[in-house]
Parts: sequence; C-alpha cells; structure tokens
Amino acid sequence: MDLQWIWEDISEGIAEMSWLEAIAVFLGIASVFYSIRKNILVFPTGMISTLIYVYICLKYKLYADMGINAYYFTMSIYGWYLWSRPSNGKAELPVTWLDKKGIATSVLLLLGSYVVLFFVLANFTDSDVPYWDSFTTASAFVGMWLMAKKKVENWIAWIITDIVSVPLYFYKGLILTSFQFLFFTVLATIGLIEWMRSAKVKQEVYA
Repeated sequence: MDLQWIWEDISEGIAEMSWLEAIAVFLGIASVFYSIRKNILVFPTGMISTLIYVYICLKYKLYADMGINAYYFTMSIYGWYLWSRPSNGKAELPVTWLDKKGIATSVLLLLGSYVVLFFVLANFTDSDVPYWDSFTTASAFVGMWLMAKKKVENWIAWIITDIVSVPLYFYKGLILTSFQFLFFTVLATIGLIEWMRSAKVKQEVYA
C-alpha cells in the first residue's frame, strides 16, 4: 500500500472539508461520548449532526445514508422522550439486554431493511455503492432503534456500521468523516463494555 498516496489523499480531503462537515463531525463525536455516559444530551447533539449529514449525503449521492440520518433525527425525538420519561417509577430508563424475541426482531429488521434499501438504490437512484450504502444504513437503523430503548446490543450494531463506513466514506472523498467512523469504532467498543457493566449492575440489584 502506498502510504504517501494515502497521506496526500487525507491532506487533500481535510483541505477541502467544509465547515458544515467539521461541525457535523464534532457534534457526532460529542453525541457518542454522551451516549457512552448515558447522558440525555446524546439526542440534541446528535440531532444537529444528523441534519447536517442529510445535506452532505444528498450532495455525495449517499441516498440511503441520507435517509438514515433523517431517521436518526426522528428516533432521537423518540429516544429523548423515552429517556426523559422512564416507566414503572424508575429514576431513569435502565440499560438492559435484548430477550430472544428482541433479538429475532432486530435480525428481521436488519435483513428486511437491507433488502428494501438495496432494491430502491439499485433501481431508482444513481448510487454507485448500493450494496455498502444499504448495509451501513440497515445496521445503523437497528442500532438507533436499540439505543433509543437503551439495549446493550445497540453498540454491536454501531460497531458493524462504523467498520464498514470507514472505507465507504474514504472512497467517497469524505476523509474526515471516514476517520470519524474509525474513531467511532473505538468509542462504540468502549460503549459496549460500559453498557455491559451497567446491565450487569442492574441485574445484580434486581436479582
């Protein structure tokens, strides 16, 4: 691999980065940090970042990712509501694992959304990466749904999304965004470990 070529590509991408992309990246990272800490600020920071990425993805023909960012915005409203109004008299919505039904539902959501997204992108848009755009969008679709419900498995979905997104955005010339997803992979791993601990504490308390 030509490291000099990679460095030149990175430098060029950063030089051409818009201030909008920089703001979206900063708020996106902040949102993940808040998510790890189970802080409700994950939602307002994420909402602003996703609105910016709706515009960026439209510009770069990442139509499925544009749609998923619009979905993030909607689910952030839903998650904000759930987190701020816990049920059963609890002080906050607890972190829990999916049950068998939840796992099955998540897998069906992943497969179903992938098939639908790929069909739409391949037949009704000029997307040149329908396979990958559909996959990252489908996995992120599940991840956001699980995060709103404070399920540990949301981080697994995000790790998968982030790993695939790194080369996808690099290929599209969004270098800083590509490295943002690389950083997100690390943060998502930390988030998975932290939420596993929280779920374990919850199980011990209610055992």
